[in-house]
Amino acid sequence: MLQNNILKSSFRILVILIFTLSCSNSEGITNENTDSSIVEKHGQLSIKGTNLVDKNGDVFVLRGMSLFWSQWGGDYYNEETIKWLRDDWKCTVIRVAMGIEGGGYLENSSLEFQKATTVIDACIKLGIYVIIDWHDHHAESHTNEAISFFNNISLKYGNVPNIIYELYNEPLAVSWNDVIKPYAQSVTNAIRTNDLDNIILVGTPNWSQDVEDVINNRINDNNLAYVFHFYSSTHTADLRNKAIKAINAGIPIFVSEWGLSEANGTGNINLAESEIWMNFLEQYNLSWCNWSVINKDESSAALLPTTSTLSGWNESQLSQSGTMIREYLIKENSSLFNQ
Repeated sequence: MLQNNILKSSFRILVILIFTLSCSNSEGITNENTDSSIVEKHGQLSIKGTNLVDKNGDVFVLRGMSLFWSQWGGDYYNEETIKWLRDDWKCTVIRVAMGIEGGGYLENSSLEFQKATTVIDACIKLGIYVIIDWHDHHAESHTNEAISFFNNISLKYGNVPNIIYELYNEPLAVSWNDVIKPYAQSVTNAIRTNDLDNIILVGTPNWSQDVEDVINNRINDNNLAYVFHFYSSTHTADLRNKAIKAINAGIPIFVSEWGLSEANGTGNINLAESEIWMNFLEQYNLSWCNWSVINKDESSAALLPTTSTLSGWNESQLSQSGTMIREYLIKENSSLFNQ
């Protein structure tokens, strides 16, 4: 009898030990249920004046990475990459650059939709925000397709606060009033049928640079911001002044794409001008995504061409741009994860 009692007691202790160990985290492994995620902390985002604000009405700045065109950079459209960008780079937002032309959504709608939703699902699971970007230079020619796509996306994800819709990546030299605005209003109406809350972003003329064209001519939606893009080794004070003019006129701006390279995505990196642009982003509380997560032989790519892994990158696998942006993200975003 005594021997049986000892065995029973030993068994109970063993069970308790196993249970305790199973509930604890191994070093370096994130338990999704232990701490509140970025989205749990900040919740439903909205536009207040020129600022992005969180569920508490406090100014909140999103900083993260844009993926490369989905039809050419699809290897990185997966949960493993997104988790690494959250945990190591401290990204609070990921931009899904869903390509439209050139073998993208227009030709392979099911495949590109699946890539996009894979990333969106990963961001929701990991508790960060996600921009679904209609990555097009001629969106006004694909209005029906865009309406259908964003209707489906808003039906599927309109009930979660993670999602941000970007309706038009970079319009070319077309009129804001006559071309972009009517297109964007039509797509916005489709989204708002399903989703009244989540933020919508709209591109502006000339590669999303002429954001001042929106002054006194905004789209009829209270939770919408206007896209401003720059490449810090080409663009200087003249382009910053366009953004400042718009901000001073009450226009909310979101920098959904910018790069450290020249405007063509490659070339030299101007360190002094890049620092000026980074200070500009912080001064005006502008949310942003950097271009881009890809292992391409160009200076805007975050990874070196020789980098073949989807995550776990060390410094020797990052480009100059990737190294600088990772350091910038860690510096500005780490406190958000430690709150």
